[in-house]
Amino acid sequence: MSEVNLREESEVPEKAVNIQSVEIKLTEGIVIYDNPTCFTGESYLVNHNKLVMKEHHITTTGKKPFQCSQCDMNFLYKSYLKIHQRTHSGEKPYQCSQCDKAFSQKNNLKTHQKTHTGEKPYQCSQCDKAFSSNGHLITHQKTHTGEKPHQCSQCEKAFLQKPELIIHQRTHTGEKPYHCSQCDKAFSQNNNLKTHQRTHTGAKPYQCSQCDMNFSLKNHLKLHQRTHTGEKPYQCSQCDKAFSQKNHLITHQRTHTGEKPYQCSQCNKAFSHKHVLIYHQRMHTGEKPYKCS
Repeated sequence: MSEVNLREESEVPEKAVNIQSVEIKLTEGIVIYDNPTCFTGESYLVNHNKLVMKEHHITTTGKKPFQCSQCDMNFLYKSYLKIHQRTHSGEKPYQCSQCDKAFSQKNNLKTHQKTHTGEKPYQCSQCDKAFSSNGHLITHQKTHTGEKPHQCSQCEKAFLQKPELIIHQRTHTGEKPYHCSQCDKAFSQNNNLKTHQRTHTGAKPYQCSQCDMNFSLKNHLKLHQRTHTGEKPYQCSQCDKAFSQKNHLITHQRTHTGEKPYQCSQCNKAFSHKHVLIYHQRMHTGEKPYKCS
């Protein structure tokens, strides 16, 4: 979580408009305000200067005095800790007035509200893309440079964004912090939990605009829409066949390579398709699942 985003609830008192009359002295590079007219009262000036000195001590010593009681993270400021704790509590106090979405940080709400207005003030200098937040622009610009600054300490993989690294690291630790409240399943990503919960609710929020079919997953809708458009983006490099789904291409390519990855555990036979293996295994088990009506 970015400390820039976190510091939405500043502990610095708001200054009055009269900035031009400020008298400043520098002590080891620290700005100290002498003129109380810059503040709404002398006590605000005193509190401000105390905070500046405190921040200077923290940043020079590297100390992060505010520790989360639910995990091992520490923070420079109490306001940072307060916002971080919402990741544990799930609290989202900032509600969008135009839809039902809510956010744990005020800045995230402001960014979201631009999706309603269509405002995208941050323009990429290398292409024609524009973004609703500066953070999204900075992330996008790395796609031009190829930069992946977030390196996994346990393998050679690197990532464009820190959240991607955090999710990846769970493949090493096995951590699954997102628990379903209706069964015992747990997930490494919140999106996977939300998708799973639809198996309990039966929700299918993704509707096809060309027919009456609905889907629980967005990518299932995308695949379905190709039945209307006839799009087949996956082309075999060894023949002229093309497919609407990547897994269909992979299966087809085995006709060229002769690969048979599905091995029977009871004999030495192998198959190129999983469903053929399942049919074969019934010869061993004697299973006959299809009854005449």
